[in-house]
Amino acid sequence: MKIKFLGAARAVTGSCFIIETDKARFAVDCGMHQGSDEIEKRNWDVDIYEPERIDFILITHAHIDHSGLLPRIVKHGFRGPVYATEPTGDLIKILLLDSAHIQEVETNWKMRKMQRWGKPASIEPLYSTKDAEAVGPLIKTKTYNEIFSPGNGIKANFQDAGHILGAAILELFIEENGTSTKLVFSGDIGRRHQLLMKDPVTLSAADFIFMESTYGDRNHKGEADSLNEMAEAIKYSYSRGEKVVIPAFAVERTQEMLYSLYLLSRDGRLPKDMPVFLDSPLAIKATEIFRRYRSYLDGETQSLLKNGEDPLDLPQLQFSSTTEQSMQINDMKGSAIVISASGMANAGRIKHHLRHNLWRPGASIVFVGFQAQGTPGRNIVDGAKKIRVFNEDIAIKAKVWTISGFSAHAGQDQLLDWLGHFQNKKMEVFLVHGEVSAQDQLASLIRQKLGFDVTIPEYLEEIRLKAGAQFEEVKPAKVEEPKIDFDLLLGDLASNISHIQNLKKKFKSLPLSKQMEIRDVLQEADNSIDEIKTNL
Repeated sequence: MKIKFLGAARAVTGSCFIIETDKARFAVDCGMHQGSDEIEKRNWDVDIYEPERIDFILITHAHIDHSGLLPRIVKHGFRGPVYATEPTGDLIKILLLDSAHIQEVETNWKMRKMQRWGKPASIEPLYSTKDAEAVGPLIKTKTYNEIFSPGNGIKANFQDAGHILGAAILELFIEENGTSTKLVFSGDIGRRHQLLMKDPVTLSAADFIFMESTYGDRNHKGEADSLNEMAEAIKYSYSRGEKVVIPAFAVERTQEMLYSLYLLSRDGRLPKDMPVFLDSPLAIKATEIFRRYRSYLDGETQSLLKNGEDPLDLPQLQFSSTTEQSMQINDMKGSAIVISASGMANAGRIKHHLRHNLWRPGASIVFVGFQAQGTPGRNIVDGAKKIRVFNEDIAIKAKVWTISGFSAHAGQDQLLDWLGHFQNKKMEVFLVHGEVSAQDQLASLIRQKLGFDVTIPEYLEEIRLKAGAQFEEVKPAKVEEPKIDFDLLLGDLASNISHIQNLKKKFKSLPLSKQMEIRDVLQEADNSIDEIKTNL
């Protein structure tokens, strides 16, 4: 069989692996690429997926970096079934509709901007609401540990990954030319002992494993330490009359934040007069799905619910469903906690809350999930002095907190422990879903401590697998790094500045209103250059 790495290869997002046997061609995950503009360009080139030739798709969990390209694949010819667990099926439907809405809104904004510039505007979104709705009828749901046959010679089984509601480790049993091969795709492996979720299932047998490595270079803080740090952030901003802004993914991270605030409230560490706003229609819908699938939650949560306690509710919790309600949060005076999406601060309502609070010295911005390279969230975490939000440069004066203990991903030691349960020492480990530095460090530890052979695939690389034999590279990755001619760019910039210098006298002869327009354009250009200098 052949496997092609179409995402999550030397990167965290865009998870997708195309598998081709002698009887079928299918995909594991179909995620959206997220991060820099250069990375997100990959979302548009779906020809490399050959959607019309994909027989079926297996989705490990609902997060957009694992499911977000489904509407575009369907739009371009995929008509097969999409297999997922029951909660994942329900979550995918609301997540894809929300993603489509964001695509449409951003496209309309770009078109209006171009029209104001007098340029012809004909832009299409990555996919539409109609495209997202077309995915729903294709979804076929399964329960954990229900072995099924999605294709000829193929059996599949979803096991609990302990990551988010319905997240799965995928076991694949493939019969080909009289030989049986077992592949395991870890999906995203959950952090043990997290709120709401059960611990990930451990497995002991596989011929080849494709394992995530998001936090392959570090461990997380303990649960108690993380809760204490959240209490500190709340105390810091409450005492200063400012807001605590929490960018949180709508699925799992938001629910864990509500649970954490419930625990702080129970311990008397959440001020009773401090309102908590859940400002995300998507997160509100997702929370209801969490309540619907109680049997998927851990024992402690089920006991609380059985006793009439709801760890996803608070006396001061308020839901913001409409745009008007969201705007009112930033108009209100005094301290509050605002939980809003997206988790990487690159889309949605959270951008408005950052615009209103980043520059306030007493405010807190609390990051509780992974921030991919190139996203606003990552820039803030990495110490940027200012970021651009809605074409405006916002100074970062708020206190920034990064609490990794709330992560839904296993840390380095937990990844090694999970992998250490496999008994086949000839098993090949492929590290996916991680940044280069994390993967290199984890690969070294796996070789040293566990004795497995480790490979880190490149984007678009294609390999051939055969049980009991070393894998063979069929098609090396041909990824051309974008070449940036800084000499040319800086030369053009210097030429333009020289030209503008020669126009100074002409500027002064223009009406004042026109002079002010030119001043604003030059000031914006100067601010952009200053941002480059500041953030290096």
